[in-house]
Amino acid sequence: MNFAAHELLETQEALRTKSAEIEQHGAFANQCSDQHLKNILMSHQQQMISAYQQGVNLMQGKGVQLTHEYPNFRGQNTQVGMQQQSNMSSSVPNPNPQTLSDKTMATLALNAHKAGAMMGMQWANECVDTQLRSYHVNGANLCQEMAYDMWVWMNQNGYYQPPSFGVQKESQMTSSFQPMHTQTTMTNMGNQMQ
Repeated sequence: MNFAAHELLETQEALRTKSAEIEQHGAFANQCSDQHLKNILMSHQQQMISAYQQGVNLMQGKGVQLTHEYPNFRGQNTQVGMQQQSNMSSSVPNPNPQTLSDKTMATLALNAHKAGAMMGMQWANECVDTQLRSYHVNGANLCQEMAYDMWVWMNQNGYYQPPSFGVQKESQMTSSFQPMHTQTTMTNMGNQMQ
């Protein structure tokens, strides 16, 4: 092992973050009332435990098999637009809660996963060791997958409804870019190089 100092510092930060998220997801799973949300939180916690252990093994020179199976993102009854709004009174924050609402726990978990995806890629970009780099890329990818799982639950429960454009505006935006004509482009590039 011959890691650069910044690689060790960033990997330690990643492991501290994973450790805190493992605890947070456990606390959320114990508090939430929705069984499906509880299952998602527990599944995410198990994935984070596995990622944490991989990082510890990597840091201790025990080696690690870094593999990742890509998910099949199925938009299970997800909707864009404001069709299914949750009760608006649940959007008022409670400054003195005894427990957190399922919506709050899902929001915090979603934001943690989004931040993890961004930070994982940032840490990966700073690593020269290929195993550490792969470890952080896998962590970033795992985080974006868990963020999607959480978003699907929030969407299905009316907590996260992304607005949409009307048909005319959507058509205008989606057709604003056109494919390049590769033969013409390649010919022009060839002429410029001569």
